[in-house]
Amino acid sequence: MEKQIDYEKIEKSARVRRNAGKAAVYALLIFWAVVVLFPFYWMILTSVKSYGSYNSEHIPRFFTLSPTLQNYLDAFTTVALGKYLLNTLVFTVITTVLMLGVIILAAFAFARLEFKGKNLAFTCFLSLMMIPNELVVITNFTTITDLGLRNTFMGLILPSVTSVFYIYLLRENFAQIPDELYYAAKVDGTSDFRYLRRVMMPICKPTLITIVILKVIECWNSYVWPRLITDDPNYYLVSNGIQEIRENGFGRENIPAMMAAVVVISVPLILLFLAFHKKVMEGVARGGTKG
Repeated sequence: MEKQIDYEKIEKSARVRRNAGKAAVYALLIFWAVVVLFPFYWMILTSVKSYGSYNSEHIPRFFTLSPTLQNYLDAFTTVALGKYLLNTLVFTVITTVLMLGVIILAAFAFARLEFKGKNLAFTCFLSLMMIPNELVVITNFTTITDLGLRNTFMGLILPSVTSVFYIYLLRENFAQIPDELYYAAKVDGTSDFRYLRRVMMPICKPTLITIVILKVIECWNSYVWPRLITDDPNYYLVSNGIQEIRENGFGRENIPAMMAAVVVISVPLILLFLAFHKKVMEGVARGGTKG
């Protein structure tokens, strides 16, 4: 009977420790979630505050009793934000589609085809990852200018149609596909391109979706290159639009309206991530798993 009581005490103590550990983990996760989500909350809160109430706050308030949507109307009427959104959509879609074609073919060549100097070429290719993008901005600017492509969508798109990192990530995924599938397909008379399209791409679909989402976010948030290569409002992206808002004056004086513009720009990316976050996690996990 005494041993039975001791066992019960041990079990109860272990259960208490487990519950305490879970409580500590959940508390840490909740705290981190608040830290991560607070900037988004503050952005949305500021966007629904009136100009007068925002500027009358000597101490920032974490809520408002009189929300307004006037700031969103101002964001579209002060500058051509709708046109900039359309330009950004065109730029993002075309760049992503062209980049997919380039990286898929390059990754397939490095993963499956055999040619002289392949390993050396791939090593040299990977070494490009050590070069910061900022170092090639001036070179790209000079090249695009010499080609007469400033203030064109082609000038915006060309420097972004490839990525060493995405080629490496996709090549690692392609390399995990068993060689037997390739040899069997060749025996059946399947061409390399058909094998790539019908076998390799469906198997690596989560990684492809991940790459697409990351590229869309990269294009949508692009700032330095569009600001450098375009000075014609007909080719402005949303990043140019935000800067134009500030330069027109109300970006500095009317912060709620500027936050409204930022909310409008951020919503498509948030919805995209929420819709495909499971695929993103699956693709990242697959990219880091061998075998």
